[in-house]
Amino acid sequence: MKNGKMLSLSIKEISLALREGRISPMELCLKCLNRIKKTQSLNAYITVTEELALKQAQEAEDRLLKGAPKGPLDGIPFAVKDNFCTEKIKTTCASIMLKDYIPPYNATVVQKLFNQGAVLMGKTNMDEFAMGAGSTDGAFGPVRNPWSYSAPYKDLTGAEPESDWVISGGSSGGSAAAVASLTTFLALGSDTGGSTRNPGALCGVVALKPTYGLVSRHGLIPLVNSMDVPGIMTRSVHDAATVLGVLQGHDVRDSTTVPSPPSLEELPEDLDVRNLRVGIPKEYHALGLSAKTLDQWVRVADMFERAGARVEQVSLPHTQHSIVCYHVLCHAEVASNMARFDGLEYGHRSSVNSSTEAMYATTRHKGFNSVVRGRILSGNYFLLKQNYEHYFVKAQQVRRLIVEDFKSVFRSGIDVLLTPTTLGDAAHHAEFMQEDNRTRSAQEDIFTQSVNMAGLPAVSVPTALSDRGLPIGLQLIGPALQDRKLLAVAQWIEQRVGFPSISYHSNTDKGREGTGVIGKKTSIP
Repeated sequence: MKNGKMLSLSIKEISLALREGRISPMELCLKCLNRIKKTQSLNAYITVTEELALKQAQEAEDRLLKGAPKGPLDGIPFAVKDNFCTEKIKTTCASIMLKDYIPPYNATVVQKLFNQGAVLMGKTNMDEFAMGAGSTDGAFGPVRNPWSYSAPYKDLTGAEPESDWVISGGSSGGSAAAVASLTTFLALGSDTGGSTRNPGALCGVVALKPTYGLVSRHGLIPLVNSMDVPGIMTRSVHDAATVLGVLQGHDVRDSTTVPSPPSLEELPEDLDVRNLRVGIPKEYHALGLSAKTLDQWVRVADMFERAGARVEQVSLPHTQHSIVCYHVLCHAEVASNMARFDGLEYGHRSSVNSSTEAMYATTRHKGFNSVVRGRILSGNYFLLKQNYEHYFVKAQQVRRLIVEDFKSVFRSGIDVLLTPTTLGDAAHHAEFMQEDNRTRSAQEDIFTQSVNMAGLPAVSVPTALSDRGLPIGLQLIGPALQDRKLLAVAQWIEQRVGFPSISYHSNTDKGREGTGVIGKKTSIP
């Protein structure tokens, strides 16, 4: 089987090919490792686990030769955002603070993938401690969006992608870029305010944020405990559903997890949407929404209506307060969670030894970047005794109102909400960096963070290319624990929008042309 066909197959297709012997796990692993090397300029990976991957691929090959696969992911390459603990493998959170940290255990989601026989290709790049919306603020450099190398974008700017490129989104930009550039078939991200869906939309891949508690957070280095959720990135909705089926369920190591809800093993081939009620939140017609994104929002809503679904305008009245509420709660929990990084038990430690306080201060100043330090400072300010009621308690009250907004809409009979994922396509890197991190996050997370505060499932589905040849995604939001139904609706959209399938070409040398991700002349690293 040719390289292109092999690396662009769905998980279902590649799993069948592995079981039938048309592809070997070792051959597949080597092709992915070679692809990682060919696309190093994207900076999608912090650590490539080549030795482990080859070992796991050989073990998968031995099982498959005996006709004893572990499950649908046996022999399938995957990648993990570098804030999930991996035993005997560096887990850095893209920070100097943890640049040499090697955990003694695997995160539950990582272990579940290992138990299925999946093959780990590496740990992906991100914003430091997942605090960002562009994957531009990590200690190991920014992640480039694979679509930066598309011909329409290059022609528009008149500049080479080596010096003129667009962001991947954040904070799970490395995971999105890894999936989009065909170096892996699935990747794990984390999603606290949109950190999986945002890069998924900008890189043209499916990005699922499950219901809070459906997937274990054990081993995910926390940002905001009450909102963090492991996210799933794949190239199709069906693949995301397959991975969710493996990862979901109660974990004794995470008291917030819930048992898996009853669900169909397979998504329906063609969902009947005639009894579906689709809500369009009027408050999501936000300032700065691009014309092309609005066009896609209208287009997909019209598709539902023509197919017999009821499309209705709904109201989430407290949306206007959600981004401010999110920032107060986020920073308060960050201040608490980052207190563990003091240089004593693990991580970076300053050589200053004049006093314990001086060692703490210099350790944290050198170990954290300015973004993390800024959030810690503001979070501690919100939690001061004289400020606690005015900021933290008030934000919790507003959060409750936001949760009730969603509950009210779904109680009225709405099945799913259809919204944009981001305001527009991926920003030019230089343009993106003109704003401070907080402003950038507020702009990029405007449609996503309220879902985390409500604990609901949401998925971003790529729907079209912008005038610059860059992906645009739409978001579906559903009631709690209705993840499978949400994915069924997402697949219905995917089957009809005609988003250009990601393809591969054997000519991957920088600067040469071939048939790339959008089926046109492209220059891909």
